[in-house]
Amino acid sequence: MVHGCKGFQFQNWAKTYGCCPEMYYQPTSVEEVREVLALARQQNKRVKVVGGGHSPSDIACTDGFMIHMGKMNRVLQVDTKKKQVKVEAGILLADLHLQLDKHGLAMSNLGAVSDVTIAGVIGSGTHNTGIKHGILATQVVALTLMTADGTVLECSESSNVDVFQAARVHLGCLGIILTVTLQCVPQFHLQETSFPSTLKEVLDNLDSHLKKSEYFRFLWFPHSENVSIIYQDHTNKGNGLVIEHEEKKRQVKVGRKVAKMGTYWPFLVGWINRFFFWLLFSHKKKSSNLSHKIFTYECRFKQHVQDWAIPREKTKEALLELKAMLEAHPHVVAHFPVEVRFTRGDEILLSPCFQRDSCYMNIIMYRPYGKDVPRLDYWQAYETIMKKFGGRPHWAKAHNCTRKDFEKMYPAFRKFCDIREKLDPTGMFLNPYLEKVFY
Repeated sequence: MVHGCKGFQFQNWAKTYGCCPEMYYQPTSVEEVREVLALARQQNKRVKVVGGGHSPSDIACTDGFMIHMGKMNRVLQVDTKKKQVKVEAGILLADLHLQLDKHGLAMSNLGAVSDVTIAGVIGSGTHNTGIKHGILATQVVALTLMTADGTVLECSESSNVDVFQAARVHLGCLGIILTVTLQCVPQFHLQETSFPSTLKEVLDNLDSHLKKSEYFRFLWFPHSENVSIIYQDHTNKGNGLVIEHEEKKRQVKVGRKVAKMGTYWPFLVGWINRFFFWLLFSHKKKSSNLSHKIFTYECRFKQHVQDWAIPREKTKEALLELKAMLEAHPHVVAHFPVEVRFTRGDEILLSPCFQRDSCYMNIIMYRPYGKDVPRLDYWQAYETIMKKFGGRPHWAKAHNCTRKDFEKMYPAFRKFCDIREKLDPTGMFLNPYLEKVFY
């Protein structure tokens, strides 16, 4: 909770970070954005753009000027022949899906949350799963960027190429994204099949699972051997069986109460994890729908999250080491699930998947009814293991890394820094989170 704000108060969705910006702007045009930057230069103020506020870190926080691009949310152009769509940076994915549906188009891959802006999604390196698919920013074929001095750059594979390779995962530190052009695919349906398994089975047969399903992921329930395997694949079937709304609400209600028990009696967490596996994941389930309705789902609990990308070939070794750590330290508790996803490598300078196929290993600690839980021992042990196996943290999520770490993690880190310093020589777009990254 942020206290003492005289004006606008920003708080992220998980209510883990917040700030009191001096001024809050919602521009409706490129010219209005330019005017805000001119005022910031005149008054020597810093500027941060905020999207949907779903990042569970302080990456969007500032005590300077905050810009929300939600009123710049139009679809500007649809090229049905190339299957490309140009949109303003502030459009929410939830709204974009509906617009793409009208044109028989879809994004080839999506993260779990749709109440997020397209500029925020690419800027933070948002990902899903699928070893043939990159992070969401790999679907960007062009973008426009306004730099600190008000200049607008058109960026693509053929124009301002170096800036394009940096700006697709921009961290909000290169300027203000104005438009994004996406390479889409024809609209498609997905069938999701989930079924129970064990950690040993999924790790011993990882390559087989990756080959069997285009969008494969699995959930491990710490303090147990339980795993839920999830396949998502193209199908010609229409809408299939889905869990009814009232049933979902019942699960959420039960979940909050049981999760809260674990905050008071941590020794129950292992039992709680096994209970939830039995309640929700112990039977085979199938559903089918339009792709964006299968990819996305409601985040039901406020939470602390860490999510690092390691080389794909290190998946088994790293996950078994995390399991062994929990077994060796019974006082360290871990909420369910550990979500394990897979992503294709790319050439985006600060993509966690830069030049390597990757496995993302996401850990979580819930905050039922806003109550915090002890997590630092778990967090530190996890980060140590991730670093040992060459991990890179998700940019939107809380971590303890500094520039020294990032210089080791990212071969192109200094190249990105050079581009940032050229585009923003006075550090207008920095904040405390980014200062730890670049200084």
